[in-house]
Amino acid sequence: MSLSKPNILLIYTGGTIGMMKDFKTGTLKAFDFNSLLEKIPELQLLDCNIKTVSNEPIDSSNMNPEYWVQIAELIESNYNAFDGFVILHGSDTMSYTASALSFMLENLAKPVVFTGSQLPIGDLRTDAKENLITSIQVASLQKDNKPVIQEVCLYFEYKLYRGNRTTKMNAEHFEAFASPNYNELAVSGVHLKVNKKYLFRSDKNEVLKVHKNLDNNIALIKLFPGITETVIKSVLSTPNLKAIILETYGAGNCTTASWFIELLKETISKGIHIINITQCSGGSVLMGHYETSNALKKIGVISGRDITTEAAISKLMYLLGKNISNEMFKTTYEMSLRGEMT
Repeated sequence: MSLSKPNILLIYTGGTIGMMKDFKTGTLKAFDFNSLLEKIPELQLLDCNIKTVSNEPIDSSNMNPEYWVQIAELIESNYNAFDGFVILHGSDTMSYTASALSFMLENLAKPVVFTGSQLPIGDLRTDAKENLITSIQVASLQKDNKPVIQEVCLYFEYKLYRGNRTTKMNAEHFEAFASPNYNELAVSGVHLKVNKKYLFRSDKNEVLKVHKNLDNNIALIKLFPGITETVIKSVLSTPNLKAIILETYGAGNCTTASWFIELLKETISKGIHIINITQCSGGSVLMGHYETSNALKKIGVISGRDITTEAAISKLMYLLGKNISNEMFKTTYEMSLRGEMT
């Protein structure tokens, strides 16, 4: 591997960024990434070698844990041959995939940058070119022959975020993503400014370990005023259910109705984990801060603190797949493993 010119692997998984408009018919068609340098000659200005590969492109609405494993295996099999990875992905579930990969790739010491676009790459006003070019530039950043970025990130509309801190906020604007509880890792303007103090660094100097066993026997319950006992019971009685993410109000608050608390208590006694996260886009769960969350703390509900829903779900699948004991599960979930919690 050349130390002077980084090698970047561009992985196309699907999404709008992989489409081009046929100007004769006006229809969208798949973009041939093998001719990437021909279509986007600006990439030749980047001081890196780029190789492309497609991973059975799908619409991101069809994304699932099996496909996450395929992406992880592509990175695993090419890890020693490349200095960085850029993953082109549909924006709708990009935060889920970026979060999942952050947990699956333990001891990651190279950049994995997710990006996509709101408009196809051949559209007159497309955001695809800038997102793609800067993502590759970010992935190729080095200092002393080592990658500057050593984590799973998401780049969109001039900002680089920690992947497991992001959520899609807008389906129409170019600024589609936000990281409500964590600063941007880098901002692209006239210059590319990296906020080095916010970058993730593993304490361990160990080889990459890829976790492929994800358990999706989980459920997500979003509380709302008037939610009924029947609805809660139907979810809690799901066969093979192992854990539940509870989206509560504000700083982790919920109804104090006795039927609700008793149902959760009974569920926990069966060995089913319950994680408390906030419905708010920003802020953190503080169980016990208000009386309306004190009961959850007493019965052993796990605090998700300021984790996003996307990261909460993928972290849960990851930890369930590791078969951690019930005694250790709460402690482990409440720890920040990949910088997903403050």
